[in-house]
Amino acid sequence: MNEVNASIITIGDELLIGQTIDTNSAFIAQELNKIGVWVRRRVAIADDRQAILDTLAAEAAQSQIIIITGGLGPTADDITKPTLCDYFHTRLVVDDGALQNVTTIFQRLGRSLTERNAKQAEVPESCIVLPNRRGTAPGMWFEKDSIVYASLPGVPHEMKGLIIDSVIPKIKETFTLPAVVHRTLLTAGQGESGIADRLVDFEAALPPFIKLAYLPAFGMVRLRLTGRGSDENIITKKVEECFTTLKTLVEEWMVADEDSTLPEAVSQLFKTEQKTLATAESCTGGYIAHLITSVPGSSAIYKGSIVSYANEVKKTVLDVKEETLSEYGAVSEQTVLQMATAACTLLQTDYAVATSGIMGPDGGTAEKPVGTVWIAVANWAGSARAQKFHFRFDRMRNTELTANAALMLLRNFVLENRNA
Repeated sequence: MNEVNASIITIGDELLIGQTIDTNSAFIAQELNKIGVWVRRRVAIADDRQAILDTLAAEAAQSQIIIITGGLGPTADDITKPTLCDYFHTRLVVDDGALQNVTTIFQRLGRSLTERNAKQAEVPESCIVLPNRRGTAPGMWFEKDSIVYASLPGVPHEMKGLIIDSVIPKIKETFTLPAVVHRTLLTAGQGESGIADRLVDFEAALPPFIKLAYLPAFGMVRLRLTGRGSDENIITKKVEECFTTLKTLVEEWMVADEDSTLPEAVSQLFKTEQKTLATAESCTGGYIAHLITSVPGSSAIYKGSIVSYANEVKKTVLDVKEETLSEYGAVSEQTVLQMATAACTLLQTDYAVATSGIMGPDGGTAEKPVGTVWIAVANWAGSARAQKFHFRFDRMRNTELTANAALMLLRNFVLENRNA
């Protein structure tokens, strides 16, 4: 079966100067990969007619699918539609369905439809209009010389809707695609190179149609097996066999045997155990609470957080003793143990996790340099544990690493105490 390749073109000066981070390409690539389309190139270009024309021609020489995002707004710098007219030798016309969509949105908002906004309903005459249920600018589908082009709004929420509702289904109708089977697991506590050393023989023994990918991030590594071929049943069976072996080899580091995040895995553990959680955060400033509450259904297990950034709050709310802070300091084993224990009591939860540290760039000392962090976990039964960490990055990354370390410490603590 021939491989189907795609190119992703993102248009916008704001992408090139770093004012906006391109998350669109990552989402599109993930969705294409799920259906067996290989993304050959991702290109970011300026709002420039010639740059768009040249890039379209260059990508058409190597890909059967070209997906474009950006430049479809109502302002003068949004030039994608007239440039597409030049490329496909066509003209702009008003699409009745798109005009009705824009009109309905403005009526719902109680605003008058201006001539500028009405222009969003103009599309190249040769395109198939892709209705935008999340915004005013429609998507557009073109076919030329056995190559398909999809032009989509740059607004991520709108682009995602069009990819899922229209583009992916049309690609599946248009092309004969290989079967693609993924199995992913999440590990923590061991780096990418250490895991790779463990899996040398496993990787060497994989059949040629199955590949192993390492996806590291902030103290965790995802391992993904991907099988590709014409017979989905055969591919699925072999991937499952290999995945079972993989799980056995990395069992000591495995957090979840599915493509989930650490907060999702922790939330699922608490749901399974029917336990509740509270957080007492100093250096992480509520970031752990954010991670937990970002998981749907977290209200079943999470009660709340006390962000005790100042020592006064540690003392008055979490009952950290004055002598503890004086003798050991806020960043200490003694302080975080008292924070975690108090959070359990105050919020009436089965478990609590507490953090206190120096995130940087300032505030460090010779004894406690930037990146020094203490994390404690405690439970309602009176058991508690604290661990010291040393991180070496900037403030944001140190915060993220602290949150991940806290969730891992909490997860292990719950597993150890599940039958206590």
